[in-house]
Amino acid sequence: MGPLIVQSDRTVLLELDHPQSTEARQAIAGFAELERAPEHVHTYRITRMGLWNAAAAGVTADDIISTLERYAKFAVPDTVTRAVTDAISRYGQLEIIRDREQRLVLTSKQPRLLTEAAGHKRVAALLTERVDEAHWLVQEWARGQLKQELLKIGWPAEDHAGYTEGDPFPTQLVEDDWHLRPYQRDAVDAFAAGGSGVIVLPCGAGKTVVGAGSMVALGRKTLILVTNTLAAHQWRDELLRRTSLTPDDIGEYSGETKLIAPVTIATYQMLTARRQGHYTHLGLLSAEDWGLIIYDEVHLLPAPVFKLTAELQARRRLGLTATLVREDGKESDVFSLIGPKRYEAPWRDIEAQGYISPADCVEVRVRLTETERDRYAMLDDAERYHATALAEAKSSAVTHLLAQHADAPTLVIGQYLDQLEQVAEANDLPLITGKTSTAERERLFEGFRNGEIGALVVSKVANFSVDLPDARVAIQISGAFGSRQEEAQRLGRILRPNSDGSRSLFYSVVVADTVDQDYALARQRFLSEQGYSYRIVDDTELAD
Repeated sequence: MGPLIVQSDRTVLLELDHPQSTEARQAIAGFAELERAPEHVHTYRITRMGLWNAAAAGVTADDIISTLERYAKFAVPDTVTRAVTDAISRYGQLEIIRDREQRLVLTSKQPRLLTEAAGHKRVAALLTERVDEAHWLVQEWARGQLKQELLKIGWPAEDHAGYTEGDPFPTQLVEDDWHLRPYQRDAVDAFAAGGSGVIVLPCGAGKTVVGAGSMVALGRKTLILVTNTLAAHQWRDELLRRTSLTPDDIGEYSGETKLIAPVTIATYQMLTARRQGHYTHLGLLSAEDWGLIIYDEVHLLPAPVFKLTAELQARRRLGLTATLVREDGKESDVFSLIGPKRYEAPWRDIEAQGYISPADCVEVRVRLTETERDRYAMLDDAERYHATALAEAKSSAVTHLLAQHADAPTLVIGQYLDQLEQVAEANDLPLITGKTSTAERERLFEGFRNGEIGALVVSKVANFSVDLPDARVAIQISGAFGSRQEEAQRLGRILRPNSDGSRSLFYSVVVADTVDQDYALARQRFLSEQGYSYRIVDDTELAD
């Protein structure tokens, strides 16, 4: 009698009190998505996207069905086994290849399937002529868009059309005082063997190092796309430290500097900047014969960059992320345009190996005053979350937590500037927001790293691509509503291993019986899927 109840609608219930629950959760994580995570029973859903990612990694329908049967409390419904078999069988039935004349071709061993696919209007617009019953010529520019359209009609294609090699630019890892960790080596090998795709690793697990290792494996000119200028500087520093690259080998293309070099680090903001309705910096993409394009924090890839990526299908593409969750639902675009998931290391596995810090997640429940409750009741839905952010009890709880952890490097992270300003002023702490200059941000972050600053109040600019290895406590006071990926990123700020082996602490201060509590439950889903649990305490218990 296992811990799973597999239901005919492809939902899977996981009983957390069962001794095999952790084992079962890890076994289904590759093809099932967590939907709800209450205290005793978690609800997963077997999704097509999850199944296709599994298929891309070589997992078969028999593998998945046997996993479900191994951990199921009752018999697996036939509707589920048929759905799994059908979805897996669809992956790769269509292929994109080059023929002997190097023309782009859509092909299949099933002529009827090729006819069916070509019968869809949006697919047909990307094809030119049928060579024979098994081959259709594809418009050269349409490689990425074709994969998107085929995915939408339920036939994800395998792309075997090959890649432009790009200009050679060999470099080496300089492993004098460090070495690639086993999972980092596995990630690099999986990408190098797989063509293009996404590597999923926890925050603090060294995704930048995996990017560097991939650059070394290919030995080609590389374009690295990052979230902001601070991230660009951190990538540059890490590459100079970890590889044989020199400062002259690395260019930066941002709002501050526009220098193209064999390895160029550009911000998404620059690529999406528009002037008079036109993207003004797209020339960067063709400025060099890139052999590799790295998308840092690929779960944040701006929508316009998806279109650009559709035009870059002849280049090797590597996406790096801590979670493939996208709140805009564009996981399918990541799959078709960047590539399928090539490697994923579960957070708890990396923690067990000692490479990231164990962390305790605590939800601190506070309450509105009577006056605040009356005002809250009169607000519309759009205003209520902001109102909870400014609750008196929330500010008091933050002050209490800061005092309780006065000796631990602490980040206070939130969404609303007025709330952040209030907390920073009340506790005499420096504040970093989107308005803070890059130079000032770097000064404050450096002060935090060297211990001169014990606590920082930061906006969403610190959600990602910020290297603060000494942070031990995070206090979340508001966020982007129910964003799962933001929750994961914020926990990631405190996951660098602690020198004394102590556990890190991730607090979420939440107003009970409000939309704040509803959003908190939604935010926690991804981390619950990774094996983290949230202990709920009342603010009156903080002194305990």
